[in-house]
Amino acid sequence: MATALKIALITTSTRTPRIGPNVSKFVRETLEQKADVSGTVITGVEVYDFNLPIYNESILPAMVPAQGSFEHEHSKKWSAEIAKYDAYIFVIPEYNYGLPAATKNAVDYLYNEWINKPVLIISYGIHGGKSSSDSLKGSLNGMKLRVAETRPALAFAGGPGPDMFEAVGKGTIGEATLKSWEEVKPEIVKGFEELRALAAST
Repeated sequence: MATALKIALITTSTRTPRIGPNVSKFVRETLEQKADVSGTVITGVEVYDFNLPIYNESILPAMVPAQGSFEHEHSKKWSAEIAKYDAYIFVIPEYNYGLPAATKNAVDYLYNEWINKPVLIISYGIHGGKSSSDSLKGSLNGMKLRVAETRPALAFAGGPGPDMFEAVGKGTIGEATLKSWEEVKPEIVKGFEELRALAAST
């Protein structure tokens, strides 16, 4: 029997309240309802749970483990968690037309744990988080991860309006936004299929 493909569904938002967990829930439910998830195990991972400070290790991530080890427990736990998986789905917000510092910091903590592995980027924000997605794609490509071509972008209905303020203030997804996201579900499925194909090509 073939080993199941282990995929981390990574929620990167760390603010409180935050909509990130509900966006990840929407992604997971979409995949379970619309995609072929046979032969995969999708596990939720919350950057929030690791309480990562701005990178504070004396060793560079690319030097671990060949030339040394992490000193701090938060780094060791984050490293061990990420190393478990064969592929990743990043669910990322956009702040002020860019990638949030906490998301970039979590990525920058590691190197060898996810080098050459495939990743799907799903962004959300007022305009779908496309600037954030582009920024993360550039970083991950440079770090030798293999980024799926399709990068779904989930925009809040009405732009800077009631649904956005509900997301920011309560961490919930408004009805109009959920309805508009129905149109993005095929892209999420397509991106997932690309992720599986990349994983199979290793």
